[in-house]
Amino acid sequence: MKALILSLLFTISAAHAADVQLVKVYKSARKLELIGANNKVIKTYKVMLGRNPIGHKAFEGDNKTPEGTYTLDEKNPNSNFYKSLHISYPNFKDKLKAKSRGKSPGGDIMLHGMPNDFRDMMDFVTSVGLADLGDDLIRSGLLGYDWTNGCIAVTDSEIEEIYSMINVPTKITIFP
Repeated sequence: MKALILSLLFTISAAHAADVQLVKVYKSARKLELIGANNKVIKTYKVMLGRNPIGHKAFEGDNKTPEGTYTLDEKNPNSNFYKSLHISYPNFKDKLKAKSRGKSPGGDIMLHGMPNDFRDMMDFVTSVGLADLGDDLIRSGLLGYDWTNGCIAVTDSEIEEIYSMINVPTKITIFP
């Protein structure tokens, strides 16, 4: 019976992965949608963005989440966060804009889960009053903030689900 249930769940997950044609992110609504055939929304998630979320990412260190059309082009089950999907930022136009400002466009923009380790972001964790809490409480506390350096974050259980439903490459469009 257990094998039958696992087989059925795997079949359903595989079918969903094949059905996801596009990922849409609406920064102002803090919303991510998985889109299937006929532009049908399969599932919606709440997201957390870069610490400075308004506007398009212009250069490394601006803490902005990019806007535009990119590709989810790589899966990483062993990232610094609980699983990640790489976003193909920067594109050629992003590189030119950053270069015109004498800056690097940055990179390593991901759709990911929560941090595996909070040491790299302790200044932020302290600034929002979460520093004296355990990891599980910090994870819960981060849900109310835009805390990434420009990535798009969801909970660990949500990235687990998204990760299983996305085949790479898949297009991602990020709206203001």
